[in-house]
Amino acid sequence: MNKLGKGHRDKVQQFMSITGASEKVALQVLKSIDWHLEGAFDVFYSQPTQPQRQSSTDSKHIEKLYNRYKDPYTDMIMADGISNLCNDLMVDPQDIVMLVVSWYMKAATMCEYSKQEFVDGLQSLGIDSLEKFRERLPYIRSELSDNQRFKEIYIFAFNWAKEKGQKSLALDTAIGMWQLLFAEKKWPLIDHWCQFLQVKHNKAISRDTWSQLLEFATGVDPGLTNYDAEGAWPYLIDEFVEYLTENAVIRKDRGKTL
Repeated sequence: MNKLGKGHRDKVQQFMSITGASEKVALQVLKSIDWHLEGAFDVFYSQPTQPQRQSSTDSKHIEKLYNRYKDPYTDMIMADGISNLCNDLMVDPQDIVMLVVSWYMKAATMCEYSKQEFVDGLQSLGIDSLEKFRERLPYIRSELSDNQRFKEIYIFAFNWAKEKGQKSLALDTAIGMWQLLFAEKKWPLIDHWCQFLQVKHNKAISRDTWSQLLEFATGVDPGLTNYDAEGAWPYLIDEFVEYLTENAVIRKDRGKTL
């Protein structure tokens, strides 16, 4: 590895520290995709035939972990169990990484993991111990840096966060989720959006509005210079644009956020 440049050496070390892979495996994977670190993680974790992956998924150990956090009255891990898991992982329950964990588990409902969800999620990550879980957290968090993965997690969050049996997402919950998710994307209009909803809307959020806001936030620049008023945006987003102009957040000639 001494023949490598500093940038490549750093990537090898980072890959090894997060995945637990050997130097040989790290070099092979990184070289195979032209030293793209995030892509290397995807390649590594998508290949269940790797010895590291096979040795890290002991179903008995995963079941032991499940039983550690399972609710005593139901065959589920509930809010208290998830809180205990977070304590053991040394992660704040409000940390967005726990949303990504729930996405891996394909969890149907916030603050709940069925046994199947928990077991399948940990197996997909190659985790069967708290130590391995802690080691995987940087990789799990790194999924948010990939635009496609972020979109998948964002879309997942709607069903995950809404109340059972409801078609829409409660406004307070939606605002909390948006603030959490868009903190990652650093969307400069997020606070204005949340304020607009509380002042002008004050209703539950539809799936269409939820989905389209991501397209708006990532496809329309903050100055709205490329905003198409004739586009197929939900009425709420059109009203938001009017709100920005009326409140002098965006100049009427557009192109600058005040």
